[in-house]
Amino acid sequence: MTQEQPQSLPAGREIRVASVPAGHVYVRHCSPPEPDGVRRLRDPRPLGAPSTSQRWWPPVMLDPDWVRARFEDFDVFHLHFGFDAQSPTQLTALVDALRQHGKPLVYTVHDLRNPHQPNPTSHDAALDVIIPAADRLVTLTPGAAESIRSRWNRTATVLPHPHVVDLPSLARPRPYRNRFRVGVHAKSLRPNMAVLPVVQVLADAVAELRDAELHVNIHREVADPASPAYAPQLLNALEELARLDRLTLTIHDYFDDGQLFDYLTSLDLSVLPYHFGTHSGWLEACHDLGTAVAAPDCGFYAQQRPCLTYGHTQSGGLDAESLREAVRTAYEQRPAPRATVQDRTQERGELAAAHRALYVSTLR
Repeated sequence: MTQEQPQSLPAGREIRVASVPAGHVYVRHCSPPEPDGVRRLRDPRPLGAPSTSQRWWPPVMLDPDWVRARFEDFDVFHLHFGFDAQSPTQLTALVDALRQHGKPLVYTVHDLRNPHQPNPTSHDAALDVIIPAADRLVTLTPGAAESIRSRWNRTATVLPHPHVVDLPSLARPRPYRNRFRVGVHAKSLRPNMAVLPVVQVLADAVAELRDAELHVNIHREVADPASPAYAPQLLNALEELARLDRLTLTIHDYFDDGQLFDYLTSLDLSVLPYHFGTHSGWLEACHDLGTAVAAPDCGFYAQQRPCLTYGHTQSGGLDAESLREAVRTAYEQRPAPRATVQDRTQERGELAAAHRALYVSTLR
C-alpha cells in the first residue's frame, strides 16, 4: 500500500492533535487558557470503562485500528506516556499505521527510565521503536536531550514542564508555621522508590534540628493484604519509628488535587525517595507552592527546577551524608523559592507557542 505524505496546513485552520493522553495536567497546560489554534482530541473512553469514569488508561489511541479508523480526524499524533503495556511489535504497528496515512509522530520523552518498571529492558525496547521513528522529539531538560543524542543520535527540543498547580491555588499564600516540617510521600511504593533507607536517615537528621518534624505518608493499599502493593515489613518498620516518636505516619486514600496541594503546602521540604527516574511532576508542584525539594542525583531533577540534591542511585545506593546536608540546607535557607503566577503564565504561553510551531513544522 502506498504511504501517504503529510499534507500542508491551510492558512488559519486549527491543528488537530491526537495526544496520548490529552487529559493529563502536563498536556492540558501545554495549551494556553484561551484557544490558540491547537485542538487536542479528547481521550477516547477505554473499552469497558464505566460512563462515569475519568480514567484514560489504557489509551485507545495506541491501537493501530483506531488510527486507521480516525486518521481523517487529526493532523498530528503526539505521544507522551501510557504505552507501558505495549510491546515493541505493537508500537511498530502503531508507527506503521501513522506512516500509512501520512500522520507525523511527535514524542515527548518524559521518562528515559520508567519509574513503574523495576527492570529497564521493556522500556528501553519501547524507546528503541519510538525515538527513531518520531518526526520530532521533545524532552524537558538538557541532560535528557544529551542522553537522547548519545543513545539514538536524535535531537530533542528542550521545553520546560508547565505548572502543575492551578493558577488560583498557585497564588494562595502559604500558611505560617513555627516548625520545620519534612515530608516523604511513599504513595503506593512505585518500583523506583527506596523508602525505608531514606526515612531512617531523615529521622536522624530531623531529630538534630530544633522545632523540626518528619511526616511520612503512604497509600492505604500498602496496608491491604489483598492489594499487590501490600508491604507489611515496610509498614511495621514505619510504625515502629512512629511509636518511638521519630516520625508521624499517615495512611490514607489517594489525594485529589486539592488535598495534594494542601499536603505539599504543609511541608517545608519534600524528599523524593527515588533511586532511578528521569523527571518529576511532583517537583513542579512543589515549585508552584513554594515547598523545597530534596531530589536524588539519579535523573535530571535538578535541571528541571531549583532543588536540593542528594546521592541516591540504584547501583550506588544512598549517600546518607548528602541527604543530611540537604535537610540542613533547607532548614537554614527557608523559605524556598516559589513560582509566581506571572512567570508560570508567561511560560505556559511560550510553551504553547513552541508546541504549535513544532506541529506546523511537521505539516509542511
